[in-house]
Amino acid sequence: MNRDEQRTLLSEGSIAVEGRVAGSSNQALLVTVSLGGSSALACYKPEAGERPLWDFPDGLWRREVAAYELDVVLETDLVPTTVVREDAPFGIGSLQWWVQDNLEDHYFTLRERPELYDWFASLAAFDVVANNADRKAGHVLFDGVRCWAIDNGLCFHEEEKLRTVIWEYAGLQINPHLLERIDRFAQGDVGALANFLNAHELAFAQMRAHNLVESSQYPTPDDDRDWPPYPWPLI
Repeated sequence: MNRDEQRTLLSEGSIAVEGRVAGSSNQALLVTVSLGGSSALACYKPEAGERPLWDFPDGLWRREVAAYELDVVLETDLVPTTVVREDAPFGIGSLQWWVQDNLEDHYFTLRERPELYDWFASLAAFDVVANNADRKAGHVLFDGVRCWAIDNGLCFHEEEKLRTVIWEYAGLQINPHLLERIDRFAQGDVGALANFLNAHELAFAQMRAHNLVESSQYPTPDDDRDWPPYPWPLI
């Protein structure tokens, strides 16, 4: 299915819960979504299953959907198709197209492949704009053909919280074509993000985009912050 077909299926299809996703910190569920004779697997993250966090408000599913919508605006093609469902079995939450990976690869096993250099370069810039506080190596999946960026719920905080394993690009120049798309977002082309972020969160995301355009370089780790620039565990 193409992206539009995936979005239609996820938005309108009936949902049947298959079970819990093993190892998920929140109650992520594997579900089958069916519509008009077509069906597919998806990852359902209901708000009701979230663990309370001291620094992020409830409703992490909004950030999952916002990350996908930012991906759409930036045309980076990083995040699996993700929608909000209010009528899901355990209440409102995000529904993301399921990526069938080999359960072995992650960022550290993939980062030296030359054919993936541009993809990871886009992801590094995307995570700066989204202020991703939890880009673990295991949040990069490889389906045998290409990579996908998942588990984007800890993004878009108003405070600086970038924590990522992808620092290989620090100090390097950002691709001009990617900068053009980032600049469009900074200047007001925000797509549907306002539906999932509050005004301050959106404004700070645009400010981070503006700063990237101004510097035209990937940032370097800031060791003077109160928290490390790396997530834990790394994978």
